[in-house]
Amino acid sequence: MITLSVEKVKCGGCAANVKQAVLAKDPQAQVQVDVANKQVEIDSRLDGHTLATIVSQAGYPATLQA
Repeated sequence: MITLSVEKVKCGGCAANVKQAVLAKDPQAQVQVDVANKQVEIDSRLDGHTLATIVSQAGYPATLQA
């Protein structure tokens, strides 16, 4: 499980956009968005840096949590 910090996630629409961006690159991914804590948990075949880039390119700057 990979956790990203995504400060710009503020609503359900933002969460849906983030999820859609990840699923476009890995349709098998499991994506959970926690709007209150501004975190995204992803179970994916892609690595954390790639996922952070995907989310950032969707307009939601993301950083990989250690």
